[in-house]
Amino acid sequence: MNRRPQRFLSAIWAFALVALISVGCQSAGGGGNPTPAAPRSASTLRAGDTLQISLQGIPDPSANDVQIDDEGIVSLPFLGRLTAAGLTPSELATNIRQRYIEQKIYRNVDVSVYVTDRYIYVGGEVAIPGRVVWTPDLTLSKAVQAAGGFSLYAREGAVKLTREQAVYVIDADVALNNPSQDPKLFPGDSIMIERSPF
Repeated sequence: MNRRPQRFLSAIWAFALVALISVGCQSAGGGGNPTPAAPRSASTLRAGDTLQISLQGIPDPSANDVQIDDEGIVSLPFLGRLTAAGLTPSELATNIRQRYIEQKIYRNVDVSVYVTDRYIYVGGEVAIPGRVVWTPDLTLSKAVQAAGGFSLYAREGAVKLTREQAVYVIDADVALNNPSQDPKLFPGDSIMIERSPF
């Protein structure tokens, strides 16, 4: 009796078994949080940003603090409503200067735009839902702490991070225990903590 076919089949099964075990180990060991894609441009202005707009080179220099509203608009003296969201601070400054000169409000004016505060939003099952001031080192777990921490009913294992239309599901326990799994946040990010079904 020829045993070669049996040995060949045994070798194939052994190879398949090793491959399955290998895949299983990779999936078990890779159980971390997803890495959210960085925003296309962190330098562009967004709704909610607080700006200081400074006018110089005019008889009465001024500096006004304004906030970009939910429609991406700022309101300025003599000019009214201007689109700000989607522009860089320097682009907005150029637009403001051109409008003042075109409308003959000033013959010449130097305009500077500075971002003073940027925000992210934390909602759902936290003690204090609402806006949190963004800082360059802000992470998901720090933002939750700034919002007063999770409520008793929070679904901590499935926190939703929304960034530019994309939604990422983050396990906050993993993020808290492993800083490399704690996503850095960017202005305009939104965090939603749902209520646990249990």
